[in-house]
Amino acid sequence: MAGSVAGLVATPREGKFNKGFARRVRMSGLIPAVVYGAGQPPVAVTVDPRAVTKILHSESGHNTIFDLDITGQTGGKAMIVDWQNEPIKGKLLHIDLKRIAMDKLMTVSVPVTLVGTPVGVKTQGGVLEQVLREVELACLPNDIPSHLDVDVSNLELNGVIHISDLPHSGSIKFLGEEKAVVAHVVLMKEEEVVAAVGTTEPEVAKKGKTDAAAAPAADAKKK
Repeated sequence: MAGSVAGLVATPREGKFNKGFARRVRMSGLIPAVVYGAGQPPVAVTVDPRAVTKILHSESGHNTIFDLDITGQTGGKAMIVDWQNEPIKGKLLHIDLKRIAMDKLMTVSVPVTLVGTPVGVKTQGGVLEQVLREVELACLPNDIPSHLDVDVSNLELNGVIHISDLPHSGSIKFLGEEKAVVAHVVLMKEEEVVAAVGTTEPEVAKKGKTDAAAAPAADAKKK
């Protein structure tokens, strides 16, 4: 289940919020954020991006429930529901926090982890494709799973894992179509085999080239 981590301290923002204000906040080592939900008015705050990053990189990630301490106000439980990163360096720019009522159902997206190597891949020439990497479900906050493990070891060629095959319990309810495909083992198409073989030849040809000569080719490949 999604566990709790160390709490997050937030300080209410003062003054008119604009790009200049946001820039000053970030230069001070903090980032702007908004707290809303649970029938309370939204509050503009600032938070430490290092604490936010620690939460996002925890086992339960953005589904983590933590104690939110807003300076001078009543605290409570919260989750990170949205965040914005700087496109080049990836630094956090802004986050949205939602207050959580621990006794009410909520909707979350949970990662699906495939465990094992299918028989259809080992002995039948198939390829494992994961169609859904996350599934949506409803449950109480304390019952949110950090992820869902699915054993695909016995999956044969043309075998399929549906949402209905995922681990079920009385505490969670899947919201997607039960017949929706999560993963399957399919036969690699002939053109994919040719393409895969073809991509190895240019790499061999590049060996021995200087870095200066290889750089334009690498740049062209990215486009």
